[in-house]
Amino acid sequence: MKFGDIVVSLAVIAVVMIIIIPIPLTVLDVLLSLNISLSLLILLISIYNKEPLQFSIFPSMLLLTTLFRLSLNISTTRYILSKGNAGHVIEAFGQFVIGGNAVVGFIIFLIIIIIQFMVITKGAERVSEVAARFTLDAMPGKQMAIDADLNSGLISETEARERRMLIQREADFYGSMDGASKFVKGDSIAGIIITVINITAGFALGMIGKGLGFMEALQKYTLLTVGDGLVSQIPALLISVATGIVVTRAASDSDLGNDVIKQLFRQPKIMFIISGVLLFLGLTPLPSIPYFILSAMFLYLGFLLRKSIKQSIVQEEVITEDTEVEEIRKPENVLPLLQVDPIELEFGYGIIPLADPKQGGDLFDRLVMIRRQCALELGMIVPMIRLRDNIQLESNQYVIKIKGVEVAEGNIVFDHYLAMNPGNAEGNINGIDTVEPAFGLPAKWIEEEEREKAEIFGYTVVDPSSVISTHLTEIIKRHSHELLGRQEVKTLLDNLKEHHEALVDELIPQIMSIGEVQKVLSNLLREGISIRDMVTILETLADYGTITKDTDMLTEYVRQSLSRAITKQFIDGKKAKVITLEQSLEQNIIEAIQQSEHGSYLNLDPIVTQKILNNLAQQVEKLISIGEQPIILTSPLVRFYFKKLTEQLAPELIVLSYNEIDSKVEVQSVGVVSA
Repeated sequence: MKFGDIVVSLAVIAVVMIIIIPIPLTVLDVLLSLNISLSLLILLISIYNKEPLQFSIFPSMLLLTTLFRLSLNISTTRYILSKGNAGHVIEAFGQFVIGGNAVVGFIIFLIIIIIQFMVITKGAERVSEVAARFTLDAMPGKQMAIDADLNSGLISETEARERRMLIQREADFYGSMDGASKFVKGDSIAGIIITVINITAGFALGMIGKGLGFMEALQKYTLLTVGDGLVSQIPALLISVATGIVVTRAASDSDLGNDVIKQLFRQPKIMFIISGVLLFLGLTPLPSIPYFILSAMFLYLGFLLRKSIKQSIVQEEVITEDTEVEEIRKPENVLPLLQVDPIELEFGYGIIPLADPKQGGDLFDRLVMIRRQCALELGMIVPMIRLRDNIQLESNQYVIKIKGVEVAEGNIVFDHYLAMNPGNAEGNINGIDTVEPAFGLPAKWIEEEEREKAEIFGYTVVDPSSVISTHLTEIIKRHSHELLGRQEVKTLLDNLKEHHEALVDELIPQIMSIGEVQKVLSNLLREGISIRDMVTILETLADYGTITKDTDMLTEYVRQSLSRAITKQFIDGKKAKVITLEQSLEQNIIEAIQQSEHGSYLNLDPIVTQKILNNLAQQVEKLISIGEQPIILTSPLVRFYFKKLTEQLAPELIVLSYNEIDSKVEVQSVGVVSA
């Protein structure tokens, strides 16, 4: 086994050399016997395999065995035509197997050729073609099923990768079998041609070259040729049968023999019916004894099967009861109840068709797109999204949970579309008034007939699956800082380490721990800043992590390093209309910053705080009235604390520092917040 690759390589070369170089008759006998043994080996392996991929080298073996048989055919033809002798194996087949009768042997040989070529080989070839086409056609559906199982948490990333690899191997295998089956077909045709050549040429050489009589030459060379044909075609027939078994074999938990026994003899009722039919046939003019014997055998088999089924049912009930009792007693069974899914989407029974691919639902596919979208926009790995039906909900209601707690809910109208006015739609449409759940916009549920009309008027029209997936995406983005834990950060760091090993090794754990990095990344996600540029983030942490351990301050340093990305995300074009803070207000905030063991915090008088928020609300409303997005611009030292302050008023309000704005952007203050 150690030098198996070398042995196989030398064997292939030797097979080719046999075609060119004559070999002794003794060696030829051994190789002919080896050919039969190899064919039996391949046949038995095909029978005992549980699935086709367990014998994935079978297409290559078809080529090698075909080449081996053809090289032996050439060697035997050389001896038959030159010396009138082809060794003991062929002589034994010519004399013993076919009784020395050339006509009988030739007929048997033709029957074998017909069976192999017209029945087995042609059928296996057709099955290979259909299996290859169907396997390729089914690949997209299987890939989608794997993605659905992965998103629902039924399988892990490793299991999904293995199943994808298995699908690829199946496609490669059946594609190879489609082409390799042509080798068996060509071998059958070659066997017929070689036989005709041997008989014709041998007969001519025997009469002309060796002075044999007509009948003597015909008898001698026909026996040798038919013997040679049988020695070649019997292994070829075995290989053809093996080919048919492999390509028609469905995946199973047991081999072909066990499957045949289990599936043919598992219903006692059928055995009793066959026994009765055979008994009736025995009473007709047909020979009675064979039918009575077979009838008794099937009757006994029916009683035996019925008894066996009853015993197995009793045993299964006992085993099931014992297993249930043991499972209940295990303290570990409480552990799964403690598991809290990061993200859950529960829905009523009316929404089940949207999540069922068999009913045309595409919700599973949309979950894949949500995870990809969040990876591109936020740079984070979204945990598995668990889908559950909940009979306690209304039929068209759905609920989104983060870490087991409900954070959002919505309703859809099945077989309707949601039409939203983006602001420039004109015209009225008939529908059910509602509110778009993700952004709180006024909308209408409309029927299919109104869809085209709504699109012409300028409404944005989406299907129920899009409504749910959009809502889910926004909830994930809003709570992304909660979903990013230490384990997710470690996964991101391990991925980055493949290309930036020095950076990760310098930062962790010498300068910062994974928990501290997680807090910085969470701070960024809380304000909607993408963490996809992990290299820049870690480079900044490595630079400033030795100066301060305050994760809030480190977050501000990182934000300044991401200034171009932040500017592009929040500011359109080269001009920005913003709200600034009065210098005295910023000074008051700086003086109100208090340090503690757990970090810094803002200690402002409640009356002053309320006055700031009221003033801020007026300025924000003023900016919204002119159609601009409200952006607050502060000094770097104040930004973090003012953001904390404004979360009471508007959690989604954008607060940037001067250092986070690209120098190419022209900033115009349209409002000032004062104390």
